[in-house]
Amino acid sequence: MSDVTRWTADINFRTIGAGGRGTVPRTEQPLVPDGTKLTEFAAELRKLREQAGRPPYRELARLAHYSSTTLSDAAAGRKLPSLDVTLAFVRACEGDEDEWTERWNAVTAEVNARSEPERIETGLPPYAGLAPFGPDDSGRFFGRERVIEQVLSRLAQKRFIGVFGASGAGKSSVLRAGVAPRLESGRVLVVTPGSLPAGGLTELVDRARPEVVVVDQFEEIFTVRQDEREFIAELLGLSRERCRVVVGVRADFFAHCSAHADLVEALRDAQVTVGPMTAAELRAAITRPAIDAGCVVEGALVTHLVMNAHGRAGVLPLLSHVLLETWRRRHGKTLTLAAFHSAGGIDGALAKTAESLFTTFDSGQREATKHLFRRLIAPGEGTEDTKRRVPRHELPPGMDVLGPLAEARLVTVDGDGVEITHEALIRAWPRLRDWLAEDRDGLRLHRRLSLAAADWESLDRDDGALYRGAILELARGLSTDVLAPREREFLDASLAAEASERASAERGTRRRRQLIAVLTVLLVLTAGTTFYAVRAENEISGQRNVALAEKVAANAVALRQTSPALAAQLSVAAYRLSPTRETRDGLLATMAVPLEGHTQVVSSVAFSPDGRLLATGSFDHNAALWDISDSEHPRKLSGLTGHADLVTTVAFSPDGRSLATAGRDNTVRLWNVTDPRTPSLVNVYKGHADTVYMVKFSPDGRFLATGSYDRTARLWAVDDPARSVVLTGHTLSVKPVAFSPDGHVLATGSDDRTVRLWDVSDPLRPVQLTVLRGHTDLVASLVFSPDGRTLATGANDHTARLWDVRDPRAPLELATLTGHTDIVSSVAFSKDGRSLSTASFDHTARIWDVSDLRHPAERTTLTGHAGAVNSTAFSPDGRLVATASDDHTAQLWDTDLARVEAKACATPPISRPDWEHHLPGLSYDPPCD
Repeated sequence: MSDVTRWTADINFRTIGAGGRGTVPRTEQPLVPDGTKLTEFAAELRKLREQAGRPPYRELARLAHYSSTTLSDAAAGRKLPSLDVTLAFVRACEGDEDEWTERWNAVTAEVNARSEPERIETGLPPYAGLAPFGPDDSGRFFGRERVIEQVLSRLAQKRFIGVFGASGAGKSSVLRAGVAPRLESGRVLVVTPGSLPAGGLTELVDRARPEVVVVDQFEEIFTVRQDEREFIAELLGLSRERCRVVVGVRADFFAHCSAHADLVEALRDAQVTVGPMTAAELRAAITRPAIDAGCVVEGALVTHLVMNAHGRAGVLPLLSHVLLETWRRRHGKTLTLAAFHSAGGIDGALAKTAESLFTTFDSGQREATKHLFRRLIAPGEGTEDTKRRVPRHELPPGMDVLGPLAEARLVTVDGDGVEITHEALIRAWPRLRDWLAEDRDGLRLHRRLSLAAADWESLDRDDGALYRGAILELARGLSTDVLAPREREFLDASLAAEASERASAERGTRRRRQLIAVLTVLLVLTAGTTFYAVRAENEISGQRNVALAEKVAANAVALRQTSPALAAQLSVAAYRLSPTRETRDGLLATMAVPLEGHTQVVSSVAFSPDGRLLATGSFDHNAALWDISDSEHPRKLSGLTGHADLVTTVAFSPDGRSLATAGRDNTVRLWNVTDPRTPSLVNVYKGHADTVYMVKFSPDGRFLATGSYDRTARLWAVDDPARSVVLTGHTLSVKPVAFSPDGHVLATGSDDRTVRLWDVSDPLRPVQLTVLRGHTDLVASLVFSPDGRTLATGANDHTARLWDVRDPRAPLELATLTGHTDIVSSVAFSKDGRSLSTASFDHTARIWDVSDLRHPAERTTLTGHAGAVNSTAFSPDGRLVATASDDHTAQLWDTDLARVEAKACATPPISRPDWEHHLPGLSYDPPCD
């Protein structure tokens, strides 16, 4: 049932009751046992209501925010209620939501199994799943008409253009299914760099004579080729002399492109950005393919998909996959919300598909799958991990898992090449992320070995191309089980050459010993040889220690949930072995303290002014208060319930006595938290027509500022919800809001890529001062420095920016902070203003030294979250940083290295077997003795 239908049903119910008719509760019809799980499910719901004291359905409707008819139908046994309705019923009766979620899934599985004959696939599915749309799919490719027109228009003006977008934004589909079929000439060549040999593009153009060449996945020139400069020169030459060129580039590789002056010049005023789809575009992409296939998408499912996909970069492959899985589970010709939940939802369907297939494999096949995926992915160097196409001959023998993986559309096998179908799999499948995290340095080393073996092969196996010295010492540690035949031959040849050279050196030494007559010369030569040998050995040992330490640090982060004491000891050992930034950040991550209790995405964190409490908001519709006076052992004090939808933000009042929460139910709620164990609702602020994204108190605590998807900001008198003023001017959703420390200026950020500054000296008569432009994508976060002289902003363009706002009518941009590889979702200053924390959808938070505002320096990267980081905050004393994440947790980080090291050393010392397992080749030396 949609929100509008539910609201109408509630109004009708209250109208009947008010008139004195229809208020006598109907007698519930008895259930007829038929042995099905659906009837058992309804009976259990009735039993739960009995245990709650048999409240009338009218009272349950008030608590659950669904109509009484909807709730009574849920327990009627005629059809399975949606998961949302079920959980609302359970919450109203104070039942266990996790237990009922499992029951609902079990019933869904039986219902789907019974209706399977109605859902047999026939013909081409209306959705492509993970695979990008191709030219033959143009008839089922909807929602990107605006971007396609932009590309075609720009291509008509320029001979070389770039199409940029985040991974999963749909660049490949736009180019292959949108642009290519629309080109009037029809003479189009679509290629990827990884599939072409050196000079191969020119040969293809000579044969095909295309008018337009589309180079998809252009970032492969930086990840899978060794001739990026030559390839760029070849491509630019073709664009000047032979044909027009379109390149599709992942946005996090923009910096790589900017390192080539000729490419920068070619792309000047010749770029198109593929951003998130609008709500209308999403609806078209969801419903039109189904309609053309003779199917119907349930209204509730469309609403749910649009609300959860709108504004999210990289969500399209996940959306396409879950739609394909929902279509496979359709009921007759209808794609239902129940089938969507059964498939696993947007964020879970892909992982569910991969994990379900993986669990059918035996141990040998599982190990083969792990090695295959690790080979198909190039670890990022300052960018996200990237898929790579691998020739079949590079794969180890015995890859009998390729068939099932290809059938599940997790990998694509064509010609003699194999690749993962979409990089979204890297982000969505936790097991794959764990495999990549196990030994990232080993993966990079293996990748280098693979490229070196290819070069050796191309040079007719010249001995001069073999490994020697330190790099050979590192490669010696690679498991031969994961090496392709050519790689194994290359490594064997390198080891043989080393042995031969060593034997030759030994023979020379024996000859020199016989030359007694030249003893003096021999002594000098021996001394020199010893010096260089020791130095080389020290260099090799140092490089080995760095690689081993960083591997141990990564393992420690992975172990912190299951073996915290061992993780702590390993992280200290790694830092003592090689005190690099990576091992230091690993130590901080290992000792981070998780706050667990929410059942969905944690969207927001906020410290109380005295630093003793932390508030969290979550997509599970709740906020929570935590006692963090002992930051090593936080305790949940209470939950704040009342929002009818996900909670987007939490904010403490300046005196710490009140907490404001806002959410997707379009409201702001004010709570008295004087006693944090028993918070009480004070006021509800209504007026926004869409999700309230953020709420902030003015410094004097008398007013609230809010930003909303209804494209407005509002100022509310705290003591009187009826006194408010609307701030208009932004052309798209208003998201972050922030007051200056003196309360005279309000900043608002928007999806229209601008920040606006307002004079709110009189909060009920705001005056716009100026508009800040600079971000190239949606503005997601902003905050004033404690002295009010600087404004920090974060955006979907993966950057944060610093602005001088001493004169709010004429702000100046000071610096751009780069390093994140996804949306910068939150920014926060420390109390002294010398540090800035940024949170990002790239699963990290970063801490920057901003004491020199024009030259900020990254100091620390906080890793360890398993999902996007949505919010960050400094504690009032600056000792702690809090983060909130899609992984359903908040975390507390102590960033003082000495304190963290002392806490790690307070754990039991590492055992000798654990030391030998994780630090092989090093003498047992517990780090904290």
